[in-house]
Amino acid sequence: MVALDAEALRAALVGPYAALDVVASTGSTNADLLAAAGAADRTVLIAQAQTAGRGRRAREWVSPPGFGVYLSVLLRPTGVPTARYGSLALVAGVALVRAARHAGVVAALKWPNDLLAGASMGKCAGVLAEVSGGQDPAVVVGIGLNVGPMPADVPVGPGGLAATSFANEGGNGDRAVAAIALLRAFDDAERSWRGARGDLATAGLLTEYRSNCATIGARVRVELPEGRDIQGLATDIDTDGQLVVDAGGTARTVSAGDVVHLRVNG
Repeated sequence: MVALDAEALRAALVGPYAALDVVASTGSTNADLLAAAGAADRTVLIAQAQTAGRGRRAREWVSPPGFGVYLSVLLRPTGVPTARYGSLALVAGVALVRAARHAGVVAALKWPNDLLAGASMGKCAGVLAEVSGGQDPAVVVGIGLNVGPMPADVPVGPGGLAATSFANEGGNGDRAVAAIALLRAFDDAERSWRGARGDLATAGLLTEYRSNCATIGARVRVELPEGRDIQGLATDIDTDGQLVVDAGGTARTVSAGDVVHLRVNG
């Protein structure tokens, strides 16, 4: 395994970002930054490996050394209403699509937080945004991105979604190149989002997200946090970043949930 060069990454990224550190291993980069009292706005933590990486609903994100980029960015977006912090998961999605294109990989987004890649549209990345409360609120955006050749034993994800990576889809498998491209893309998108006070449409990001979202137009099952399901046709992403589902002729708006794209027979 070739370790990521922290000094080279700092040379490329500090300026747009306040600070950047690379650690050999940690439980979770999100947890570390959430616990980092006083960390500056736009602090980045990258891990070579995570032992307790997690996705939405506390699911495990497999994070072994050598093939992935596991990073978190702490943000203190002064002037943005805290109610809009959750839309940063979609901002990160836009950045992931841009990074995939930089790597030469065809990719799309599955609402709310997955990057799909390649002909089979396997899962290539996930996003987890978590808010830290208190008098000085912050939000940490965590991204796990599969870059190099995948190990054979990576488990299939929820809904039967197989894992893939940039290298597996014929793209550039250099983790340093991917980390720089991703963080530069996130820098650009997050600045637009912040300048628009968290309004995705005003920032120009909603149109870009919609145009890259494979969920729109798909028949879906949405597993809601309270244990109920909604099935129907996903028709849109609204201005708040919520999924709109036509469930038997009734438009339902979903702010949080796990989406399974249903196969249509025939």
